[in-house]
Amino acid sequence: MNATATVPCDVKDLALADVGRRRIEWAGQSMPVLAAIRKQFIKNQPLAGIRVAACLHVTSETANLMITLRDGGASIALCASNPLSTQDDVAAALVREYGIPTFAIKGESNEQYYRHINAALDHNPQITMDDGADVVSALHSKRKEQLKDILGGTEETTTGVIRLRAMAREKVLGYPIIAVNDALTKHLFDNRYGTGQSTLDGIIRATNVLLAGMTLVVAGYGWCGRGVAMRARGMGANVIVTEIDPTKAIEAIMDGFRVMSMHEAAAIGDVFVTVTGNKNVIARDHFEKLKSGAILCNSGHFNVEIDLETLGAMASSRRETRAFVEEFALRDGRRIYVLGEGRLINLAAAEGHPASVMDMSFANQALSADYMVKHHATLENKVYAVPEELDQQVAKMKLESMGVAIDRLTPEQEEYLAGWAEGT
Repeated sequence: MNATATVPCDVKDLALADVGRRRIEWAGQSMPVLAAIRKQFIKNQPLAGIRVAACLHVTSETANLMITLRDGGASIALCASNPLSTQDDVAAALVREYGIPTFAIKGESNEQYYRHINAALDHNPQITMDDGADVVSALHSKRKEQLKDILGGTEETTTGVIRLRAMAREKVLGYPIIAVNDALTKHLFDNRYGTGQSTLDGIIRATNVLLAGMTLVVAGYGWCGRGVAMRARGMGANVIVTEIDPTKAIEAIMDGFRVMSMHEAAAIGDVFVTVTGNKNVIARDHFEKLKSGAILCNSGHFNVEIDLETLGAMASSRRETRAFVEEFALRDGRRIYVLGEGRLINLAAAEGHPASVMDMSFANQALSADYMVKHHATLENKVYAVPEELDQQVAKMKLESMGVAIDRLTPEQEEYLAGWAEGT
């Protein structure tokens, strides 16, 4: 661990702080909703004296959220939610320029990753912010004595919400958590447009392949899968979707995509993108059918969607051919390429979601933290949706920042919609 004179931290190089500060400022220009909330927070100090442990992707957008929370009175410790998602210059700037304890290094080992989570938890938080529920998991498994101090938490991503709802069903969740991921102003935009664009950005940066004319297979047609499929088609790719949900499969068909099983798609695809939140979505049976030169990557939260252990066992050798591109040479002569160690390709090889879409997601985070501090005493140990009024507030603020005005119902229209007597 290293530290400045007053700020505990573990970052790659504090000398990177100047570059990081400029990146944070650049992202901030595209986050007007969060900026407006920051002004409110500075005035009202809703988080005064509240200790926050945040386990999020350490990016320039996240930095603007941390600054907003800090300016609202919170005392923060930040760690990375993925070993490859940290922007080292941003981490340095958070420490040196903004005085926020940060524990994150791009490419950190598994041991470092969990050491950083524990460093954030040493802050003895009252509010947790998770992206994947690893902080919640650590608290419930290794540091149960701290649960009594937790007022509540927030969760950023689908994978984390799935884990938390499983804990709630088993009645082991120790405090209330707001599923920020499920806010309409989060998943309809962040998951779809953010993941769609940033995933293709990561693939192209890592490989420099031309997607036009290629067959790209998207595993999973949730909001992230929709975004990837839509953007890939826009780049000229022939898109195939694989699904386990019959309704989503029909939707993909009616959206104009081919739908088939992964067993069938494995022999056809040139590029594969997993966005399911599940494990072993591409496994041995599929590896055996892949074309030589097939590219595999993941944009789901954890690196379990591609069965890399089995692929490694099937390979006679493996090597890095480009940054974030690993070649697996199979014994039959085929070569398979895995991007970003099977981790989030949009953050491993690119910069994650654009700031303008994270503006709404992180506005939800800030407002949900404020809500949790105010209302935690009335909440049970369950997973809650973002209150509708906060979701609507974020949408209205975003429209205002875009200079867009929309219609309002007249009193007559409100009465008509609320009644049943008036018909034909």
